[in-house]
Amino acid sequence: MHSLPPLIAVVGTNASGKSGLGVELALRYGGEIVSADSRQVFRGLDLGSGKITPEEMKGVPHHLLDVCEPGDFFSMADFQRMAYAAIEEIRGRGRLPFIVGGTGLYVDAVADGYALSDRAPDLAYRAHLETFSTPRLYEMLMERMPGASVDPHNRNRVMRALERIEAGDLQPPRKEPRYDALRLGVTWDRQTLCARIDERLERRMREGLVDEVRGLMDAGVSRDFLLGLGLEYRFVCRYLTGEIASEQEMTALLATAIKQFAKRQMTWFRRHPDIVWLDMTGDPIAQACAAIDAFLARHQA
Repeated sequence: MHSLPPLIAVVGTNASGKSGLGVELALRYGGEIVSADSRQVFRGLDLGSGKITPEEMKGVPHHLLDVCEPGDFFSMADFQRMAYAAIEEIRGRGRLPFIVGGTGLYVDAVADGYALSDRAPDLAYRAHLETFSTPRLYEMLMERMPGASVDPHNRNRVMRALERIEAGDLQPPRKEPRYDALRLGVTWDRQTLCARIDERLERRMREGLVDEVRGLMDAGVSRDFLLGLGLEYRFVCRYLTGEIASEQEMTALLATAIKQFAKRQMTWFRRHPDIVWLDMTGDPIAQACAAIDAFLARHQA
């Protein structure tokens, strides 16, 4: 019997179908889902983040959706702390925890048990950083740590990197796992995935993606925050502020950016040799169940 309690992770790229697969598996195993998505934690970011709908949940409880307001600072450490609490609540109910999402760093923080700094945030320094635009923050980061591998448009990540530098917390996190994690990977061949991305974007545009972003802007959500979210929010914001001339041009640029991001997601996930990749053209539920059954049997032996 494994000494650590079991955790099932379902990971994959945008438009891969991981959310739906996670629901089907949770239904079969009496599970609950912790969402691992850096944008779905924010209220009101629904279509653009691909947030699962109540109908799509099929009664499966989901955690870490809509836990903060747009514009709030939310870090990987915040996610890990809340995810740990949710998982322990799930286990306390005698149910199996699943962590499902495409933000690889968030999944790893929980599944690998990153030992993150418990130092209280320097709120004064954070407030100081908030006074700068995202491009200026990235310049400040490059001045202090040239070559840092951080998305220059991701305001939260840039600010967090600057905070870590300011606090002298620069060492890679140690791993102190709390769970024995089985990772299931969802993917498609490149051509099929690109077609799925195009179809999903077209559907979101019909459902009101532009209106969602316009509503956020009208509600006072800052342009810098929206740009820092990347992808749908960045490109629609640029369209609404006149930086991109037409909706057609915006949609084409956005589709390309999502495909490029999906490629980066796969690069991240393929770093993990222990991911069980599911053949989505076959019977992925049967494959996943076989892997989960064998995994849970080891815990019960």
